[in-house]
Amino acid sequence: MIAEEETLAELMRLAQGGDRQAYTALLTESQRWLERFFNRRCAPGNRDDLVQEVLIAVHNKRATYDPARPYLPWLAAIARYRWVDHLRTVYRKAEQDLTDGDIPAGSEEGAMLARLSLDRMLAQLPEPQARVIAWVKIEGLSIREAAARSGQSESAVKVSIHRGLKRLSALPEKAE
Repeated sequence: MIAEEETLAELMRLAQGGDRQAYTALLTESQRWLERFFNRRCAPGNRDDLVQEVLIAVHNKRATYDPARPYLPWLAAIARYRWVDHLRTVYRKAEQDLTDGDIPAGSEEGAMLARLSLDRMLAQLPEPQARVIAWVKIEGLSIREAAARSGQSESAVKVSIHRGLKRLSALPEKAE
């Protein structure tokens, strides 16, 4: 049976009246239509789940279908809403997966790349600024300890760090 609008609308009308054979035929044709609909919109692994979700929604919402209106636009609206919900879920999951845990614990590559990038940025600063920023912000020394190492006052170290970080934030970001 080819899913034609008039046929599907009639099958739904009969199904609403309690005709089980019409309901089975309607769900079969709806499933075929939905498989084609989702084939173009999602990964094959998600298609069957989305088809089943829509068929369950059709089952749950069948009483709201108005037999005077076309069936396929009603089905397409349900399918579209399920598809958008699926995309939102996939997007949220992808967002949550982008955490610091993406770099394996034993991997030195991420730390090495970050350090190279940081060294490139610090190289663009005057040596005294880069040095105190590295001591305080990377190595974790206190302002007092950095001042003692550099021979500067604590205020001078704070100003140097502030100006250096401000200068770094103004640098154009380069992906090298």
